[in-house]
Order: sequence, then C-alpha cells, then structure tokens
Amino acid sequence: MTVTALIDAIPDYGREVARNLQVLAEDETLTEQQKWGCFLACAHGIGVAPVVRAFEAEAQERLSPEAADAARSAAARMGMTNIYYRALHLMQNREYLALPTRLRMNLAAPTGVDRLDFELWALAVSAINGCGACLDAHEDELKKHGVEPAVVQTALRIAAVAHAASRVTASAEAAASF
Repeated sequence: MTVTALIDAIPDYGREVARNLQVLAEDETLTEQQKWGCFLACAHGIGVAPVVRAFEAEAQERLSPEAADAARSAAARMGMTNIYYRALHLMQNREYLALPTRLRMNLAAPTGVDRLDFELWALAVSAINGCGACLDAHEDELKKHGVEPAVVQTALRIAAVAHAASRVTASAEAAASF
C-alpha cells in the first residue's frame, strides 16, 4: 500500500484526515528526509499495520536505508523512554527523579542521519505518546540549534495526522470484520 492508496482507503467520515495527510505529504516546510522520516517514525510509533506498510513503501522511494533505520530507531527509543519519563512526570513521588534511569540509551543519533532530523522524529513520536518531558527535551535541543518553530509545528502536525489516519484505518478494518 502506498500513501496515495492509504488516503484513498480512508472512509468518508475521515475525509479531513485524508485531506490533511495529502497536504502534509506535499508540504515543503521540512526537507524530504525530515518529512518522510517523521511519517515513518510516527507510523512505527503507532504500529497500525496498513499505515506502517504505506509509509515503509514511501521510505523505500524517499529515504536512504540509514535514514529509514534511524526513523524506526526514533520510534523504538521513544516507545521506551516516553513511557518511563511520562510515568515519572505523572507520579507525585519525586524520589524517582533522583534515581538513575537504568535504561540503556545511546543518546547520539544513529549513523547516517543528521542529529536534528532524529530529534525532530523523536519529538513527533513523543507527541503521539504524550510525554511532556520528552517533548520539552527534544524541542529544547532543536531550539538550541536554531530550528524554526514552523519546522517543529509541521512535525507535530505530521504526528497528529499519522495518529488520526492510524485510528481511522484500524477502526475501518475492525468495522469491516463484522
């Protein structure tokens, strides 16, 4: 399945989602690597099979193998760290903040991809996972390097639309099985 096929498969009740997906696929605020890496990281962060397949197909055409692996890595890392740091943020007992994390994390970006692209993808997946601490940390890193607010906003829009497209796709599949 391609992104075009994904857009076409979204039911009428999700037409705003489909339209936003189309608009973002054509948006030029991000570089091609930033944009398609963001879509791929978000798809993997959510894990709805048809959406993952659609963005994997796009990644084959638009990203180097290293960039695609880095986007997948952003989803995997945030899948772990977002849960941990979101829990610390939500818990009232602040003792846990003083303890070492004891989760293995290589803080450098994977080889073959710009660190700021990786930070952008991690920010988008953190938005999907609802981790305020991680959102702040990744946004701070991007701001330190002069990344414009419009770039951050576009990554957040991609996260929102990828999430909505995944939910609509999963719901439509579930309804079709009745």
